[in-house]
Amino acid sequence: MTKSTQDLTFLTPKKTNSLGAILVDAGISAGFPSPAEDFKQQRLSLDEELIKNKEATFFARVSGQSMINAGLNDNDLLIIDRSLEPEHNKIAVCFLDGEFTVKRLRVEKDGIWLQPENDNYKPIKITQDNQFVIWGIVTNVIKKV
Repeated sequence: MTKSTQDLTFLTPKKTNSLGAILVDAGISAGFPSPAEDFKQQRLSLDEELIKNKEATFFARVSGQSMINAGLNDNDLLIIDRSLEPEHNKIAVCFLDGEFTVKRLRVEKDGIWLQPENDNYKPIKITQDNQFVIWGIVTNVIKKV
């Protein structure tokens, strides 16, 4: 299932019986590889590695640049867990005044702020006038290289 908003495109994880991709468990050298090093192969499921609660987990694509200093770039794929409790400094997907957005939560004595990670964007103070829901917590990001 896919659902789009202006800032994020949501995707529901597909249930699969796949054994996963093959993992070469020798460590990949970023320097000079050793041709003599043996390696072991096993199956790796990204679902098992990245998703703790399948029933409460969704994917969403980032649209925009407000979180680039947190490593979230346009078109990155977010893994969002709706079962996690929101906490100060966590990155959250929020529903704010009719639109979804992804921001860092800043909880202070004077209230809750949605903190962008790009100096070109201003923090958003949540007030009683806002329609506001913390929809889920970002647990991982998948990038294309």
